[in-house]
Amino acid sequence: MKLGVLFSGGKDSCLALHKVLEEGRDVKYLLNINPRNIDSFMFHKQDKGLLDAQVERLGIEMVSVESEGVENEELDDLSRLIEKVKDDVDGIVVGGIASSYQGKRVKKICDDFGLEFVAPLWDYEPEKLWDELIGEALGGHDSGEPGFEVIMIKIACDGIGKEWLGRVIDEKALGELRKLSEKFKFRLDFEGGEAETTVLNMPGYSSRIDIDFDVESEGEFRHLMKDVVVK
Repeated sequence: MKLGVLFSGGKDSCLALHKVLEEGRDVKYLLNINPRNIDSFMFHKQDKGLLDAQVERLGIEMVSVESEGVENEELDDLSRLIEKVKDDVDGIVVGGIASSYQGKRVKKICDDFGLEFVAPLWDYEPEKLWDELIGEALGGHDSGEPGFEVIMIKIACDGIGKEWLGRVIDEKALGELRKLSEKFKFRLDFEGGEAETTVLNMPGYSSRIDIDFDVESEGEFRHLMKDVVVK
């Protein structure tokens, strides 16, 4: 079965990609929606240079379309993207965890095109997600593969300060985030839009990504990476 993977470069799409590759599935394309609106309802936006570096290190062809990031119209953009590859793949992989808003809409598009809807992370609890991202099972101690290095690139909630941008979420950082999530009542997996992430290293990368960046803050609770430079 040939697959296209909806790929933003964030932790969920990267883990979903890893899981289907680990199962021996044939991933033909990474499928990316590039929203002009940083606050897109459905899609995760990150620096293009960083996204290109991820794709280069994965060595998988990416197909991308632009989107204005307007609610409801985003579905047409997604349909247009999948239509580009529908004759070359048998299924579409998503990294969704609990968002029925996104999952139901992607599944309908897949059904319309006669494609299988593949959601390897569906119904994951936040702790299980992070266990797989930073746990020894993917840490490569025996296999020689790198583990996941996940950082935040956008913060949009009370309780997480701008100092978290660019910090690798390891076991120590996760423990701190767990306490903050309990205090400030945000989802630890950020499924509610509390933060967005990118992945600097993972199984399948040809080499780790190093970056420099500046921080743009809008008010007390909103912080973004800007002027990202891939080294």
